[in-house]
Amino acid sequence: MAKKQFKTESKRVLELMINSIYTNREIFLRELISNASDAIDKLYFHTLEGGSGLARNDFEILLAADKENRTLTVSDNGCGMTRDDLEKNLGTIAKSGTLDFKSENADKLDELEVIGQFGVGFYAGFMVANKLSVLSRAYGSDEAYLWESDGVDGYTVSPAVRDSYGTDVTLTLKADAEDENYSELLDQYKLASLVKKYSDYIRYPIKTMREKRRPKEDAENEYESYFELDTLNSMTPIWKKGKNEITEEEYKGFYQDKFYDYAEPLRTVHYNTEGLVSYTALLFIPAKAPYNFYTKEFSRGLQLYSNGVLIMESCSDLLPDYFGFVRGLIDSPDVSLNISREVLQQDRQLKTIAKSVEKKIKSELLKLLSEDREKYKEFYKEFGLPLKYGVYQDFGANKDNLKDIIMFDSLNTGSLVTLSDYAASMPEAQTHIYYASGETAAKIAQLPQTEILREKGYDILCLTADVDEFVIKILDEFEGKKFMSASSDDLGLVSDEEKQETEKQSDEHKDMLELMRDSLGISAVKISSRLKSSPVCLTAEGDLSLEMEKVLSAMPGSGGVTAKRVLELNAAHPLFATLCALYENDRDKLKKYASLLYTQAALIEGLDAGDLVRFSNDVCELMV
Repeated sequence: MAKKQFKTESKRVLELMINSIYTNREIFLRELISNASDAIDKLYFHTLEGGSGLARNDFEILLAADKENRTLTVSDNGCGMTRDDLEKNLGTIAKSGTLDFKSENADKLDELEVIGQFGVGFYAGFMVANKLSVLSRAYGSDEAYLWESDGVDGYTVSPAVRDSYGTDVTLTLKADAEDENYSELLDQYKLASLVKKYSDYIRYPIKTMREKRRPKEDAENEYESYFELDTLNSMTPIWKKGKNEITEEEYKGFYQDKFYDYAEPLRTVHYNTEGLVSYTALLFIPAKAPYNFYTKEFSRGLQLYSNGVLIMESCSDLLPDYFGFVRGLIDSPDVSLNISREVLQQDRQLKTIAKSVEKKIKSELLKLLSEDREKYKEFYKEFGLPLKYGVYQDFGANKDNLKDIIMFDSLNTGSLVTLSDYAASMPEAQTHIYYASGETAAKIAQLPQTEILREKGYDILCLTADVDEFVIKILDEFEGKKFMSASSDDLGLVSDEEKQETEKQSDEHKDMLELMRDSLGISAVKISSRLKSSPVCLTAEGDLSLEMEKVLSAMPGSGGVTAKRVLELNAAHPLFATLCALYENDRDKLKKYASLLYTQAALIEGLDAGDLVRFSNDVCELMV
């Protein structure tokens, strides 16, 4: 029989579809099963219209693997195709009978969701097969036809025999290659896993014969093999059910099975949205961060379904990075897919869903914060860092969206607090939100520069993460209160009389302070107005703080970023009188004292203190 050529401008169109459109060869089965589901949907719809409707449980999709002949067959008892249908739908690439059906019945399809749109999914079979055969008999017809093709060379259509209406698509698999194992597609466990992954929620049962074992009736400890027709898919997605039909245990079980988490989710969010874009969302906020959450290997994003068919395993466009810890899925019939269904078009619908999901996640976090503070703190210990990075990223574009749900350690309470908590606890006289940076809250409490704040009872936000100070700089203020570092030059807490006294002492000892500054090679040495009991502390001038210096210096290629360091002296401490006496009598020794004080202050700050051997020798020399 002479082959007919495909009705396209070039054979290369089919080559493109076989080799370029799809990036993952295993999705061929998803496409064929989706086509079978659409064929059943069409028949179900037409029989309903005709008043002799078939029940949904009358339909099924069968998979049959023949290892000896290397064939895999996908069968359905749907509407089937006439000879003309085969010519029109399979002989013309990118001709979708389902799309035509949708267009013709657009006003009647309120309850019917068909999948196919582009008419190319069928040809995905050529990724794994060197020959495709389609045996089909249309509903209401006594005639069946066989369509066969081995690819770009064309196809044939011939009369055939099929016992009843429906379609069989048979793939003759390619020979195994060095980097491709096509034979595994005939394995019952592989087929089951592919159905579970991509087509688990097709509304009709997908069945196949599976080998099983059972005890022999008349023999102890002996087993026999037998075959049984098994249903591979669950058919009804949990998210398609009403929330009142689903128990907490079902939600938890679905989450743990779907996302391989041993722990129960911290919070479950299940909702439907209808409007310009309709979708169902089932989201989970985990209780614990996955072991690889803070690595490049962790895949952020939500699963994307279209009418129960998995389109993308992880659609990162549906979640901002700072909510990347959320697991779950979106099922929408409205998202615009490209013809491979593996890559989404960047359109308004997708952006609308993403924005809506983002708002919902934030509202749920605020609700958790309000309803169960301790549980929120546990969540924040696991996933607080992404939220803080979200504030800092994109030049603070999302800071207003995130500022209400980030937390910091409080020096006064010894616990995590929100910025709203801090602002609400501020005394009336307090005009700024104070913070200090360090490795831990305990070490921050020991910093000399926090003495004046602690004396007044003002709380201090403890910035213990590398990103914290960058976050504070981006936020700049909260509810009209400016953020201020405990190391700032002017904390606004010193009276005019104290300022005048400090300025007077600075003028009197100007030459001594300059000598110490020059010997240390730092930005300044000055008399402090913040110190109460400690003799000395180290601060920085300008926008680059000491903590920022530590963070930036640790980055590759930083070139050793250095803040403008300032050594502050407590003029009320007995040591200051000793420094003044040395200035008059032994300036070389004064320089050594200055070096010791500077190293001491650097060690307290957790900074590189330079030559510690020299420091130790100088201490020993002064002790003699």
